[in-house]
Amino acid sequence: MKRNHTMMQFFEWHVAADGEHWKRLAQMAPELKAAGIDSVWVPPVTKAVSAEDTGYGVYDLYDLGEFDQKGTVRTKYGTKQELVDAIAECLKNGIAVYVDLVMNHKAGADETEVFEVIEVDPNDRNKDISQPFEIEGWTKFDFPGRGDEYSSFKWNHTHFNGTDFDAKAGRNGVFRIDGTNKGWNQNVDDEFGNYDYLMFANIDYSNEDVKNEMLNWGKWLVDTLQCSGYRLDAIKHINHEFIKEFAAEMKKKRGEDFYIVGEFWNSNLEACREFLNTVDYQIDLFDVSLHYKLYSAALGGRDFDLTHIFDDTLVQTHPANAVTFVDNHDSQPHEALESWVGDWFKQSAYALILLRRDGYPVVFYGDYYGIGGPAPVEGKKDAIDPLLCARYNKAYGEQDDYFDHPNTIGWMRRGVPEIEGSGCAVVISNGDNGEKRMFAGEERGGEVWEDLTGNRQETVTIGEDGWAVFPVNGGSVSVWALPDPEPEDDCVKE
Repeated sequence: MKRNHTMMQFFEWHVAADGEHWKRLAQMAPELKAAGIDSVWVPPVTKAVSAEDTGYGVYDLYDLGEFDQKGTVRTKYGTKQELVDAIAECLKNGIAVYVDLVMNHKAGADETEVFEVIEVDPNDRNKDISQPFEIEGWTKFDFPGRGDEYSSFKWNHTHFNGTDFDAKAGRNGVFRIDGTNKGWNQNVDDEFGNYDYLMFANIDYSNEDVKNEMLNWGKWLVDTLQCSGYRLDAIKHINHEFIKEFAAEMKKKRGEDFYIVGEFWNSNLEACREFLNTVDYQIDLFDVSLHYKLYSAALGGRDFDLTHIFDDTLVQTHPANAVTFVDNHDSQPHEALESWVGDWFKQSAYALILLRRDGYPVVFYGDYYGIGGPAPVEGKKDAIDPLLCARYNKAYGEQDDYFDHPNTIGWMRRGVPEIEGSGCAVVISNGDNGEKRMFAGEERGGEVWEDLTGNRQETVTIGEDGWAVFPVNGGSVSVWALPDPEPEDDCVKE
């Protein structure tokens, strides 16, 4: 029987810019596997505007830390060879690697060009607020450090449809590039009227040369790295038809099991459903609506009704396409989409994504190992490890929900014969101490279960009728299960 899969987002915004991150990944692969992690999403691997840039200010897609460009050979995370070695080490340890792709824009151009634009209202990009006029924009990418190695394609203003800075006037704005067949793409999110434009020089996917170059790059990258899948950044700003074509081409190249997950940062379920329809369900989406539910629950405390925690979430309506997460690099403190799930609820939130039947859960590096930078946050490895272990060894079989009290909810996983000792009872409270009477199965009568989190010290004996009462501390979570006969440090036993 297949074990549950668990992903880790292997970076946070303030990972040290010391060029050691790929080495860290290679070194930590065995311990990640032992903890129950069998896939990692790594940050953008391509050369950005500086050695400190997290990777989203992407400059050269073909430079993976190999050429002397933007004042550095390595990226923030290391060199190309260190990256290739890290991926190989992960695969050797049974860990799939998903690479973050930034395909919406380019930054750090080599030269400016003069071309015509129309300025638009930033709050309604369909509304022109100027006549056509000339600007000097940073849109010429010649890659002098790389030359024609891997690709001879050079970018200029005809390959973009928008930019945000006029070097001639020294001012910012949202400038739509004017010209034949130029305009915002219509197959994008409709926030601000049209959300094709996000930042920097915006890639124009109505240009056939651009489309072909990006498809060729996607195939080159997977051949070069031998990775297991992609995480696509900011896809609500990219022509949805191109995303569909890109996913199809990558799967054609690497096989149907090549995995793709997209960041479609929209908590509107209907928008997510429309997007999945458009791309023929070839990719999964992060469950942004669940993230905001967890955030609201953390803010609301006992006033939040836990029985509704999964209402209007992707994991509820599209479980096969939902990638669940508690927090990430954008939602962490002081970042663009800050919506940090508070400490008191963090372990409960992870139980909600790790110990249920549906969704592909992601553990955030910043939650597990901590956050650096000017406002450090301590990691919660000790709180998350027991949940990872329970996911790997216990959370299998039928799922019975006991969502019948606004402040105390529970569910039972009944276990499967193929995994000895599997099955668990999870209880969460956001109010006072509570308990939940749940059915484990008559065949389990007499079994003595412990709280794997260590939050409760007593044991619970399953009644002969298969029922038992499982307690939980106020504002806490307990995961009750049959203890392993020989507890070891490693969660994954060979």
